[in-house]
Amino acid sequence: MGQLDAQDARKRWAEEAYSVLVDVARKYHAVITYKELAEEIQDRSGIRTRILLHNWIGPVLGRVVHEAHRRGDPPLTALVVHTDDGMVGAGYKEVLETAGHPPVDGVEERERHAAEARLACYRHFGATLPAGGGIAALAPKHQAAIERRRGHSEAPPPVCTSCFVELPVTGVCDSCA
Repeated sequence: MGQLDAQDARKRWAEEAYSVLVDVARKYHAVITYKELAEEIQDRSGIRTRILLHNWIGPVLGRVVHEAHRRGDPPLTALVVHTDDGMVGAGYKEVLETAGHPPVDGVEERERHAAEARLACYRHFGATLPAGGGIAALAPKHQAAIERRRGHSEAPPPVCTSCFVELPVTGVCDSCA
C-alpha cells in the first residue's frame, strides 16, 4: 500500500468503524473488541491488511473520535475494549483531549469515564434502556476481573488468640474451649 493508499484505507476504515460502533451503541451494555472491530471494518470495506492490528487501529479510531466530536455525538470509541481485560486502550486519552477535558488519573478513573461515555452512546443512539434510563457499567470482562480480585481479597478467617488455629464457624475454638 502506498502512502496515499494507506490514507485512503484509513479514511474508509474510519467510516466503516463509525457505522459499526453506532450499531454496537444500539444495544444496551454492548461493547466490541479491537479485534472484532478490525475484522468487521475490513469485511465491510473490502480493504484488508496484514499489518498488525496495533499498528493501524489507533489512527482509524482517532478519526472516529474527531468525527464523533464534530457531529456532537458521544465518544463511540468508548465501546471498543481489549479482548484480554475488557478495558479501553491508552488511546482513549484522545477522547478527553478532543473534548477539552483534563486527563484522568489512573486506569480505573479512565474506565469509569469510558463507562459513562458508553451510557451516553446507548442513550444517544437509541438502545432499549431499562426503566430509569440505565446505568453506566464497566465492560463485562473488566467487571468480572474486579469481582474476582474482590473475592481473593476477603479478610482472612478468624484465628484463636490462644492457640492460633483457625476458628470453626461457631467462633469457639475446639482446642481451647
